[in-house]
Amino acid sequence: MANEIGTLYIVATPIGNMEDITMRALRILKEVDLILCEDTRTTGKLLARYEIKNKTSSYHAHSTKGKESAIIKLLNDGKNIALVSDAGTPCISDPGILLVQEVYNEFGSNARVVPIPGASALITALSACGVSMAVFKFLGFLPHKKGRETLFKEMSIATTPIVFYESSHRIIKTLESLSKYCGDKNVVIGRELTKIYEEFLRAKPSELLEILTKDKNKQKGEFVVIVYTK
Repeated sequence: MANEIGTLYIVATPIGNMEDITMRALRILKEVDLILCEDTRTTGKLLARYEIKNKTSSYHAHSTKGKESAIIKLLNDGKNIALVSDAGTPCISDPGILLVQEVYNEFGSNARVVPIPGASALITALSACGVSMAVFKFLGFLPHKKGRETLFKEMSIATTPIVFYESSHRIIKTLESLSKYCGDKNVVIGRELTKIYEEFLRAKPSELLEILTKDKNKQKGEFVVIVYTK
């Protein structure tokens, strides 16, 4: 008799504060046959915190087709697998989506993909930004070069809020572009969400650029940027 196809669990993990993980997520991480991690060292800290001694393996943007094939084989053999990212909900502007697509391509209607909801930088920022977000456009991480200028021009005429992620290395450049193309827009920056130095900054792009330029500490961390018109 053929094995029942295993389940791929999409498990959300904390974006900063280690307490932001659900009881269900912890149970699944203990029960599965394998945990796929963006970085096994990063996930290892979380597992150690909750005394989870389970097998881990890396899966990230540079994983090969051979790696995906090996994962598909495990699922085909009835093994249950958890997919986690370094922080937050996998597959949201995250390479994990490639694996999920491959699972659906392989198993079709028999695919077993189960989300285990939890922390997300996107939803965390939107919930506390003070802007009506009934309708918004999420861009993930902006491209470094090609198409970047076009996106800022589109933001300048957008009638709904635009949300995207930005890194500490590019936040100043992003604010410079927002000042150039979206100077009359309003911006909220959520920085270091759920961590000790969490803060929300609200101002015009040029004002935020001045604030972050003067205080380099405010350039640190991961950012969620919300661009909107009052």
